[in-house]
Amino acid sequence: MNNKTIPQVQKLKYLGIIIDHKLTFRDHINNIAEKCTKLIVLAESTKINWGLGHKALKTIYVGGILPILLYGAPVWIKTMEKEKYKNKITREQRLINIKMAKTYRTVSSEALCVVTGMTPIHIKIEEAAKFYHHTRGHIKDKEQFDNNKEARHWQHPAETIIRTPEWIVEDSPLQIYNDGSKTEKGVGSGIVTYRYGQNIKTLQCKLNKKCTNNQAEQLVILKALQYIDTHKLRIKKLQYTLIARQHWTC
Repeated sequence: MNNKTIPQVQKLKYLGIIIDHKLTFRDHINNIAEKCTKLIVLAESTKINWGLGHKALKTIYVGGILPILLYGAPVWIKTMEKEKYKNKITREQRLINIKMAKTYRTVSSEALCVVTGMTPIHIKIEEAAKFYHHTRGHIKDKEQFDNNKEARHWQHPAETIIRTPEWIVEDSPLQIYNDGSKTEKGVGSGIVTYRYGQNIKTLQCKLNKKCTNNQAEQLVILKALQYIDTHKLRIKKLQYTLIARQHWTC
């Protein structure tokens, strides 16, 4: 063109996004990770008792790092399905979260997000991509998006429950109590069924010691539902209350 040879390249940069010939966006992920690392260097002097505080580091993250990580997310969102690229992005958030929380490097990324109040970056990227498609009309459904609020402004779950006279526990003929736990002796679950105040059935489940407490809790809920279905128990209403133990009223 105009006596000039146009070279053939394996990648190009268009509107700030690096596009390679295989559309893997590998170079783009590496590029934004390198940019974020340079910004995180600003927080290298942060120590437990001196240096930049939590608010200053949060400003660096929200105002500088997060926009870089989210830019063009609808274009390269599919890249996050590959674990190696997802880990590279997560690493950048983890580095700044360690500084914000002023904690050890051995703390997990999930725990760091809880301590700092930051949403995991892969969720933020997915949220940004979905929000773009919804606002542009590419997806037509009634899915709603919550406002980005800090945890201290979240509505308490108890405030969302509307209690009515039909929720009276004493009037239910069937009551099922269940609980799961993990101790040094092992992992197990238990179910106790009452009908009109009389114990009609007790079930116990023992799990492998490698199972977690949450798995024991989930299994016992499943077993309770299976018991109801197997014995064709008539269910009038179902209540689930988070207290010291799970309490199902049917």
